[in-house]
Amino acid sequence: MNADTDAQGAVLKRERVREVILELIESRRPGDAIPSERSLCARLGVSRPTLRAAVDELVAAGLLVREHGRGMFVAPEKITQELVSGHQTLSVPQAAGTWSSRLLEFTTLQSGARVGRKLRMSPAAEIVYIARLRLVDGAPIAIEHLHIPALLVPGLTPQELESGDLYDHLRDQHAVHVREAVQAIEPTVVTQAEAALLDVPELSPALLFERLTTDSQGRPVEYVHSIYRGDRYRIVSRLTLGSHPPGGPAAAQQPHGGHHPGIPPGDFAHRDPIASSTHGDIQSER
Repeated sequence: MNADTDAQGAVLKRERVREVILELIESRRPGDAIPSERSLCARLGVSRPTLRAAVDELVAAGLLVREHGRGMFVAPEKITQELVSGHQTLSVPQAAGTWSSRLLEFTTLQSGARVGRKLRMSPAAEIVYIARLRLVDGAPIAIEHLHIPALLVPGLTPQELESGDLYDHLRDQHAVHVREAVQAIEPTVVTQAEAALLDVPELSPALLFERLTTDSQGRPVEYVHSIYRGDRYRIVSRLTLGSHPPGGPAAAQQPHGGHHPGIPPGDFAHRDPIASSTHGDIQSER
């Protein structure tokens, strides 16, 4: 078994552990303790390094807090800022470069409590789980973990996931028409196994994407979380600043006392609407 295969296996094992710990976090309140590393290792049947890699990622992402001599605790809630309201339009042009994929894992399994809740399905219902390495111009740029309800994609093949656009395949081959997605982006760092696949040093900065996609009927059709290299990928937003009178309909849509990312509170006294166009920008290797 070569080093690349070893790294692939470590990433996938850590992914299983990560899902269990996230379920523990989501079932508790900020400040609540979670079981010790020793008890979690025994419960999950994994080694201490495997568990610690998953925990380190969640600590770096601000979801867990370690306190020396006391254990691990659920971190305080994060401040969430929406880029645009649900009444405005967000366009996402194609990112730069030629994109391709290399499949790391393709299997059918039970959704489990956490993913099942996101996809509004029973924990015992089956999903297609896909892990793939995304490449741009042949260089690794991201690791994606996809979860799709199995009933929506009968006969889905690995080949569909390695070439072309996944949403095109869902539409053309499975009559699944995606319509909306809610996506969160947070800073994180890569683990040792992720670093080996992405060809970066361990603990390199990265972007964590989490996305829930629904179709034209409002059904959840995809839950994805991905790790993107921080040294070669960035998000660029173009903001169009509107002009509305105080108390107008646009002002009513804006939360009182809120502000837009990168724009200090109070810069727009009347909370003018902001239309946003966002795209991914790949940094060329030198």
